[in-house]
Amino acid sequence: MQSFRTEIENPLVERDILELERKIFAFKHGTLNEEKFRSLRLARGIYGQRQKGVQMIRIKIPIGKLNANQLIKIADVSDEFSNGNIHLTTRQDIQIHYVNIDRTPQLWAHLEEEQITLREACGNTIRNVTASPQSGIDPTEPFDVSPYAYAVFDYFLRKPFAQELGRKIKIAFSNSEKDSAFTFIHDIGFIPKLLRSPKGEQKGFKVLIGGGLGAQPILALTAFEFLSADEIIPFIESVVRVFDYLGERTNRHKARLKFLVQKIGLPAFLDAVAAARNPAYKYAIPPIIETAFISKNVPQGIFTTFRPANQEKYKKWRQTNTFHQKQKGFTGVFVRVKLGNLNSTLARKLSKVVALYSADDIRITPNQGFLIRFVPHSAIPALYEALTFIGLSDPGFDSIADITACPGTDTCNLAISNSTEVTKVLEQIIENEFEELIYESDLKIKISGCMNACGQHSIAQIGFHGSSFKAGDHVLPALQVLLGGGVTGNGNGGFGDKIIKVASKKGPDVLRSILRDFKKNRIPKEVFNSYYSRKGKDYFYQLLKPFGDTKNLIPDDFIDWGQKEKFKTEIGVGECAGVMIDLSATLLLEAKEKLEWSKLAISELQWSDSVYHCHAALIGAAKALLLAKDIHVNSHHAVVSDFEKYFIETGVLPLNGGFKECIQQTKEVLPTENFALLYYNKTEDLVRDMENWLHERTKIIIPVKPEEIGTLG
Repeated sequence: MQSFRTEIENPLVERDILELERKIFAFKHGTLNEEKFRSLRLARGIYGQRQKGVQMIRIKIPIGKLNANQLIKIADVSDEFSNGNIHLTTRQDIQIHYVNIDRTPQLWAHLEEEQITLREACGNTIRNVTASPQSGIDPTEPFDVSPYAYAVFDYFLRKPFAQELGRKIKIAFSNSEKDSAFTFIHDIGFIPKLLRSPKGEQKGFKVLIGGGLGAQPILALTAFEFLSADEIIPFIESVVRVFDYLGERTNRHKARLKFLVQKIGLPAFLDAVAAARNPAYKYAIPPIIETAFISKNVPQGIFTTFRPANQEKYKKWRQTNTFHQKQKGFTGVFVRVKLGNLNSTLARKLSKVVALYSADDIRITPNQGFLIRFVPHSAIPALYEALTFIGLSDPGFDSIADITACPGTDTCNLAISNSTEVTKVLEQIIENEFEELIYESDLKIKISGCMNACGQHSIAQIGFHGSSFKAGDHVLPALQVLLGGGVTGNGNGGFGDKIIKVASKKGPDVLRSILRDFKKNRIPKEVFNSYYSRKGKDYFYQLLKPFGDTKNLIPDDFIDWGQKEKFKTEIGVGECAGVMIDLSATLLLEAKEKLEWSKLAISELQWSDSVYHCHAALIGAAKALLLAKDIHVNSHHAVVSDFEKYFIETGVLPLNGGFKECIQQTKEVLPTENFALLYYNKTEDLVRDMENWLHERTKIIIPVKPEEIGTLG
């Protein structure tokens, strides 16, 4: 195995990469369970894709912030390890596909040269923290949320208690009540607020909790109308710890935070969150310096004044793709990236444009584009010409012509039908037949390859998601049509109504019918959702009903977009939720590994981390024993109560020092050095007793760790 010790300066990053390298080796040699390996690689941004033998790599871009050198590095990595393509996601990440898993440690090491991480980009972790791309430059915002959002990313990265959650946690910061980061569909969302009092202004946030998309979309609830800015990280940590302890861990379809909040109710959930803060955890939060996110490296040159050749297109572009920043003399420029896809050559060209005409501050936008910040007003004509030259000056950013779409069946295991090729056709229809609609910011189209909503179809005024249905003896690719979704502001929004399912090839005709009807019958200046509400769901069902009639199908309807053969459903196993490990022996091995992590944390003076690793070791060992008695549990809370019931109270396993009391201590005692050392010793004794019982009663032999194989006689 190749070592990267000499290339990585950060010891934590070096350890991550070396661990990934060792685990790949162990998996390839049959000494690491496939499901456990999947869980580990997902937390390192390595995701299985539809094509066998290759992986999708998700690169975590906190708050979507990039500089030109980082974009160049990602382009270089895509060339060296993939096919040169780069995909921007709706959560401000970057994905590259078709990567050989054996090369992922080296790929990661290359990215870290520009401080780019893969850590916790996938899996049951705290995912990328997103933020409105215009944060810090928007004239309408109360204050810049960028430093607060970045502080959340930085604080929770590699936190032990957030590595093996029941499901993922998604966090978003909007910079104003417009809610351009869609807080209402996130597990935790923040909208900035200023509380005015005789003592002055206090910065804080409206806090949303328990939102999510997927097959069962749920709107987030308001946890606080105002939470002081210095309280947000302690609040998030308490939420995550409660979710870790009470969240569902058996039925992954019910394991998101939104279902836990629904199950126990918001008041009970917030009570549990408040209790989780007393008094065990202290929050080593570095001071947040807001000015660090205001770009100073602005271009100082004098730009040539000229008139762009195509004045009509230039005016459209300025109207739809630019805005004046709150910083005098500067403009923010949005760049449409069709389908969120660009190749490495184009990425390098864009990097040069950014470096020349702006403050070297790029933000990935939630609709899969870019925002170039701090462009001097005088540089706008030259910037436009430069973008035109490289093919990135299309007007209509974030309009109906700028369709958001996930990769669908191009690469995703869960996708049912194609979402990318149909998007191209729909965009052409808008540009050729409904060009005037690009000025209406309240009308958007979003498309997903399945109901899981990576393309955010649920919150579009016009949404589509991939599906299928039978016609006679054959199955054909389909689109579910949804209407009426969108953002209403200040943490509120709505999900689209399901109207009708049609053959995918009918999608263009469906769109034409909706837009022609809207143009013909709307009241002057009426926005689409108001029109939809006025007409009603049944009106649109009757309008579109002929397109769903199977009697009108033709042979081409049985072939998906971009394909030549007849359609057949090929849905693989998705990895968005991670995997649960239920083998007793594996769970005991993991518990012993967590004890080693605890010992390592002690050596690094990380007392709180050490205590949590011990806590996790006890939970894992207890679950192993319960499963050995065929007792299945669906949360860490249930593990504790059932272990007490079936092992401690019955005298089956009289542990020295107690079990429940030991677990409870982590919530009641401050994680000091003295406590961490005592807790480690007690946990080591308890796990040893539990391992001995399992071996004696079930004759289970705990596997040897892969790295110990060479030491056996």
